[in-house]
Amino acid sequence: MEKNKKKVSMAQVFKDIVWPRRRLLALGFVLIVISRLSSIVLPYSVKPIIDDVIGNGDLSKLKLILAGVAASILVSAIISYALTMLLSVEAQHLISVLRADVQKHLLRLPTRFYDNQQTGKLVSRVMTDVEGVRNLVGTGFLQLVGGVLMAVICLFFLINISWQLTLFTLIPLSLFGIISMKAFGRIRPIFRQRGEINAEVTGRLTQTFGGIRVIKGFNAARQEALVFEKGVERIFQNVKSSLTTTSFVTSTGSFLFGVALVGILGIGGYMLTENTLTPGELTQFAFFLGFLIAPIFQMSNIGSQLTEAFAGLDRTEELMNTAVEDDDAIRTIKIDHIKGDIEFKDVCFSYEEGKEVLKDVTFSAPAGSVTALVGTSGSGKSTIAGLAASFLVQQSGTITVDGYDLSKVSLDSFRGQLGVVLQDDFLFDGTIRENILFAKPDASETELQSAIEGAYVNEFATKFEKGIDTVIGERGIKLSGGQRQRVTIARAILANPRILILDEATSSLDTESESLIQESLKQLLQGRTTFVIAHRLSTIRQADQILVIEQGRIAERGKHEELIEKKGRYYELYTYQARI
Repeated sequence: MEKNKKKVSMAQVFKDIVWPRRRLLALGFVLIVISRLSSIVLPYSVKPIIDDVIGNGDLSKLKLILAGVAASILVSAIISYALTMLLSVEAQHLISVLRADVQKHLLRLPTRFYDNQQTGKLVSRVMTDVEGVRNLVGTGFLQLVGGVLMAVICLFFLINISWQLTLFTLIPLSLFGIISMKAFGRIRPIFRQRGEINAEVTGRLTQTFGGIRVIKGFNAARQEALVFEKGVERIFQNVKSSLTTTSFVTSTGSFLFGVALVGILGIGGYMLTENTLTPGELTQFAFFLGFLIAPIFQMSNIGSQLTEAFAGLDRTEELMNTAVEDDDAIRTIKIDHIKGDIEFKDVCFSYEEGKEVLKDVTFSAPAGSVTALVGTSGSGKSTIAGLAASFLVQQSGTITVDGYDLSKVSLDSFRGQLGVVLQDDFLFDGTIRENILFAKPDASETELQSAIEGAYVNEFATKFEKGIDTVIGERGIKLSGGQRQRVTIARAILANPRILILDEATSSLDTESESLIQESLKQLLQGRTTFVIAHRLSTIRQADQILVIEQGRIAERGKHEELIEKKGRYYELYTYQARI
């Protein structure tokens, strides 16, 4: 299955990441060239020191040679600092830009995408998978280029000193190159799998902390610890595989270079006795060989880092290639002001192929009307609401808003006039004020207070020392279910939407609170097209139309009194609840 996944190509990386930063990288390349050329001074100075200064006793050259070596070391140090400041900083900037781009793209994906994803897993992919690009734009990539350049320069000097010794050296170097290429090809899938495992383990850990009360309530701490231990063991085994491969490459390289060194000592010693090589030349050859080997080993490590970077980019590319829900080429209609006429015509929908959840649903919800959706659990009520809110897209049939095909309407223009109060009453970690203002951050204090009063938030907020500036914790954990729902209703009131979706909006309220909320909802519903999902049928008696949904179809429709008179399915549901 891994082989079928599309991989990011070097050409694609060059086009999208390297080329836009060509000027910066060109400057870095110039600095690398200067740095590498200055590094040549040290091994080049070995021969004159041994043959001229020491061999011939000519001390006049020593000061000049030492000054040249000291200057080259200083130049290398300054350039190393400059490269870090230029490229490492840009690499970190690129990481932040990519993270923002991935998160922005994820926010444009349809809600159905998130139904099959773990939150922690996505967080890991946003924060971790792009980390490796620092080696593409940072010093890693240019060090790879610099290493190649250094190897070529050193090879030139080695051939100039002794082509026989150089030829012998190239044999183990070639073998090392072949082994390294094979190893990197094997490591890339391992790094890719590591990202997936890390994301899974992070996702589970996020769920563990989020569900800590359930874990403690069922005394399942040991069970969760075992699940996490299995996850980190999988990470360990993956890291072990990559370490084994990279260690094999390094060890093989050390062995091959060791063999080369032994051969050079033998051949070089023989050439010394034959006077075809001077002691200074042999020492110089050894120095240049060391300067050749060092960047090759460095390139091996950088190659591993680049392989990890490509593996992360593979996974990032998968996310970025996921189709967004607001396709500008398709959703071209922008509605400045929505009246609110919603119409479903022969709408069919399924979450899985061949398993229809809605079948030929047809109804009209005129502007300003309240449509109540009732029925047993799993009948399709929330799916209809999800379609009306544009969270889902039907497989067949049409849904129109003010006569426009909703599937072709810009989601920004539509959702900018949409308000939702969902059953899970999601709140963010922050204050009550911040959660209400989430719907309209630039709202005035008067608008905010009006929404607070309309949802009776003050009824409980005044009991806190800091009032609406009280921090309520992740998902509003410090509030009761009824209090959380009042905050979400206040958020909807502040949004002042043209279309409103209420999914069990009063399900967590006690009888007294519900009576207060029903009064505020009457004001909220006026002039807005509203879809209400409610199991407590007493809350929807005033709806303009009630749709009874059974097995994905509209079984009955009408007002409360009309449906009671029919004594059909609605009557059964209503009288059953009345008895309870």
